Amino acid sequence: MIDSIFSVNDSTFESVALEVYRFQFEQVAIYRLFCESLKRTPATVKQLEDIPFLPIEFFKNYEVIKQGEKAVKIFESSGTTGSTPSRHFVADTGIYETSFLKGFQQFYGAPEDFTILALLPSYLERGNSSLVYMADKLIQLSDKRESGFFLNEFEKLKSILLDLKQRKEKVLLLGVTFALLDFAELFQLNFPELIIMETGGMKGKRDELTRGEVHERLCSAFGVSKIHSEYGMTELLSQAYSKGKGIFESVPWMKVIARDVYDPLRFQEPGKAGAVNIIDLANILSCSFIATNDLATVFKDGSFEILGRMDNAEVRGCNLMVL
Repeated sequence: MIDSIFSVNDSTFESVALEVYRFQFEQVAIYRLFCESLKRTPATVKQLEDIPFLPIEFFKNYEVIKQGEKAVKIFESSGTTGSTPSRHFVADTGIYETSFLKGFQQFYGAPEDFTILALLPSYLERGNSSLVYMADKLIQLSDKRESGFFLNEFEKLKSILLDLKQRKEKVLLLGVTFALLDFAELFQLNFPELIIMETGGMKGKRDELTRGEVHERLCSAFGVSKIHSEYGMTELLSQAYSKGKGIFESVPWMKVIARDVYDPLRFQEPGKAGAVNIIDLANILSCSFIATNDLATVFKDGSFEILGRMDNAEVRGCNLMVL
């Protein structure tokens, strides 16, 4: 089934998703109980719209994992102080690596073509961050001498960026939003070819800004015309990317669907804002159907724009951008 996940396309997505649903109904105990409580069983689920989406809060209180599997890695969200973090029990990190590598290649090409600089201070302090895990693997694959992580070493990062600019190297600067803004306030660089990718993440570190304000400040400081973004979360094994203006596109095995805020079992029409449901087929050994607390507008072509979070939703994770 894993082979069919990573070879899925628009015409096969629904049939593969239904196959994954039936598999997880039988093999993931907490998901089966949830489906049964809604009376959404394989006998009644016949199309994509019928599939139940597990509320993301279940990852806080339950081990969402296939029966008989043991977690080889537990990714944990970065919740606010005193909050209960989400935990993703990952039975096969190889699936995660296949997913994020294929995704990166689809949107940006081979990691070895880039010098990859990761400015992720708040996440480097935790060894269970899925974002750090992904960045570390991409840095290893880049195999460039300057590639690496940076805590708060802004002077060092500035020197490396200027050197790479002079040598006309292809550079990706991946950073948590508040750290990129901190760097931007200290230095003005004119590096138009630089790819800056923000991963979200303010969480009380700075005054709240809109995505447009964040991107405007970063564009001005780095001398670039647009800011790229990554959309992912602890509970997923796949990512979506934006190459500018906050419009995200997903990998073929991941689909973002807007649900009606007042009727969670009904999908929202394309172009209308709603709460975010995510189908991540790479979550084959946990749960591929997740109802999040994010808000988004999903367009007819499947691209989407994140608008913020639902009222009273807990602030957590690197995907947060307060609007």
